[in-house]
Amino acid sequence: MASPPRIVVVGSANVDLTTFVDTFPRPGETVFADRFDLGFGGKGANQAVAARLCGAEVEMVARVGDDLFGPATREHLRTLGVGVAHVQQVPEVSSGVAPIFVDSSGQNRILVVPGANGHLRPDDVDLAEELIRGADALVLQLEIPLETVYHAIAVAKRHGVRCILNPAPGQPLDLAKVSAVDYFIPNETEAEVVAGRPVKTVADAEACGRALVAKGFAAVIVTLGEQGAVLASGEGVVRIEPFPVVAKDTSGAGDAFIGSLAVFLAEGRPEADALARASLFAALSTTEVGTQKAFASRQAFEDAWTRRASG
Repeated sequence: MASPPRIVVVGSANVDLTTFVDTFPRPGETVFADRFDLGFGGKGANQAVAARLCGAEVEMVARVGDDLFGPATREHLRTLGVGVAHVQQVPEVSSGVAPIFVDSSGQNRILVVPGANGHLRPDDVDLAEELIRGADALVLQLEIPLETVYHAIAVAKRHGVRCILNPAPGQPLDLAKVSAVDYFIPNETEAEVVAGRPVKTVADAEACGRALVAKGFAAVIVTLGEQGAVLASGEGVVRIEPFPVVAKDTSGAGDAFIGSLAVFLAEGRPEADALARASLFAALSTTEVGTQKAFASRQAFEDAWTRRASG
């Protein structure tokens, strides 16, 4: 039996504070919301959990605060089987939190308070270099300092490790430092910020992907929510079809896509198959409320994959 893929995630760990409400308050107004949910999140932790649930051995490099959320976050990850030797508390700093507002259509609006995530430094990546060198993939996002992201990319490339970057939240980047990644995976908004061009339609996403490949990226995947995704590479542009579902909450769907894709690629699956599987894993996550707790187990995913394949 083949050993499970080894994935290292360098990124954020937050606590998600999700409010479900149809009408957002105006300045000075108080509105009653339908319900509230507290869960563990952060793009880095979300992607780590998605990869773990898909069957990978996962180690996370992150920082949490010395408040109540810090130890709870480490214990939560440990309980799920994610390695936390490099998830350390930062004294006198809060943990990262993300207030999330979800409307009746399942669309979300998210605020992020970085807290301890802003204290993850290049030196912390160096302390985890042996982990990274032995990994099948390194996964990164932008909820930590950019200098740390740039350094982690350089470490991965030095050791020939596949590197996946999710440039979220969207912000200007030094393209010379990030174009070395193997997969660059923004959503529409993030793609607009990085490429400096509008991405409103599938055709826009295709054009954006081509433009980024022309700037030196090996492969760009622009995720488009219910419209699926677009893959651009030196071989051209391919549409990744969506899996229709009845969405309850789209929070974390992009993280589900990226974390699962890292595993499917590391298992040696052909790129097209890995992308299709990641698309379904992401779609399944929207059928439940929350982020990490909405992700499917590998068995539940395989059952859904089999049902879809049989029509």
